[in-house]
Amino acid sequence: MDEKLLLEQIDAFVAENRENVLRDLKTLVDINSVEGQPQPGAPFGPGPKKALEAALDIAAGMGLDAHNCEGYIGYADLPGASPTQIATITHLDVVPEGNGWTGSPFDMVRRDGYVVGRGVADDKGPAVLTLYAAKFFKQQGATLPYTLRILLGANEETGMKDVDYYLEHYPQPAFCFTPDAEFPVCYGEKGGYGGWLVSAPLHGSLIDFQGGVAHNVVPDRAYALVRADASALKDTENVKVTAEADGVARISAFGKGGHAAMPAGTVNAIALVVDYLLDNRLCSEEEARALEMLRRLHASTDGSSVGIAAQDDVFDPLTCVGGVIKLENGALRQSIDIRFPTSTNAETLCAALSKLAQDAGGSFLPDSARVPFYIDPNTPVIQTLIRTYNDVTGKNAQPFTMGGGTYARHFKCAVSFGMEETGEPAPEWVGPMHGPDEGVSEALLFKALKIYILAIARLMQLEFCPFCGGPPQKHDKKGRASRA
Repeated sequence: MDEKLLLEQIDAFVAENRENVLRDLKTLVDINSVEGQPQPGAPFGPGPKKALEAALDIAAGMGLDAHNCEGYIGYADLPGASPTQIATITHLDVVPEGNGWTGSPFDMVRRDGYVVGRGVADDKGPAVLTLYAAKFFKQQGATLPYTLRILLGANEETGMKDVDYYLEHYPQPAFCFTPDAEFPVCYGEKGGYGGWLVSAPLHGSLIDFQGGVAHNVVPDRAYALVRADASALKDTENVKVTAEADGVARISAFGKGGHAAMPAGTVNAIALVVDYLLDNRLCSEEEARALEMLRRLHASTDGSSVGIAAQDDVFDPLTCVGGVIKLENGALRQSIDIRFPTSTNAETLCAALSKLAQDAGGSFLPDSARVPFYIDPNTPVIQTLIRTYNDVTGKNAQPFTMGGGTYARHFKCAVSFGMEETGEPAPEWVGPMHGPDEGVSEALLFKALKIYILAIARLMQLEFCPFCGGPPQKHDKKGRASRA
């Protein structure tokens, strides 16, 4: 492979397709693909279905072999000399828009070298880039050594049932990367644990309590309705008090949202309401007991306030976030999102959260658990990706682990590979993944496209074991490598 010539071809392709990429990205971002009620042919609702169909139409227009897998997931193939697959996987569903947007979340805009809209970073931008990477190789005309498969999911944000369906019906790729995290290369993801703290039925002054849009998003808005004289209560820096009705006060909190896996720098609006209610003695003793349970939960984002803090030598410390709260059938229900390292486990977390709830007269209801996932960073595939990133950027970056959960953990050999860049300066009006005014620079989009094309070209030169992505070796019937 003549890499000098290849790089010239990539640069020319990226330059020629800048407006096409942004056009197709807007097509996808302008579709509200938040999960909805299941319908025939739309297991995750009409929004994800519409986005999936639009993306597959884009793929078909590029001459790729596009397939819709009953609305669960889709793929676009560029057949190679071998049926062994190198794959990418992105997703077209998005988290709810939330609050604080200065424009429409589902009308992508370009401003001063940035694009803004729900999904431009997570994960419609990367989805478009993977399709254009395949288009590059299609235009070259030569047959690739392996089949290139571009997977397009529709349920990453709320369960990953799309990839579960796919792996029940289709074979594993030899290697897969997902551009749904940060550069350079993530070779491990923390475990995940979630559930609900539920109070005992409450009686007193609390009429309603609502906050948050998703369990994996730090909420930036929350409010409570409480029987109280609003005129006797004072606003604070983050809390505003208004009269909802005669004798009823609305306590509205304004925090700073973000991804639950990266809570540093966020301000949880639910915690602000809890503190205000308790500090101003606005609730009955029974209600205060439940609110004290929530205050303990929200007092830290590392779990230390509820006795579950943990760390190890592979991952960053545990994170713990309460994302959604609601008053339902007279009881408070608070969601919990935990990302944990190898030094703890679901049983330990369940025991601590159950005790927290029981001490307040309530209960803890677990609803999800996944173990930590990581592969050896010295494998040829990871070294190929990190070398490609460093060659394009001129950096000397190293692979890392993270708290976010991606599709990678579902495959035998997979990693996350961009496209976010940490520490890159951006205007104040550009928001993060899962936050208001989600944005990404056009420069990053096109740098990532170059990285992905070059990485795929280099991966195509490796010798793949169909199970683990490494050198050929023997495996048992379950795909486990035999030991030498």
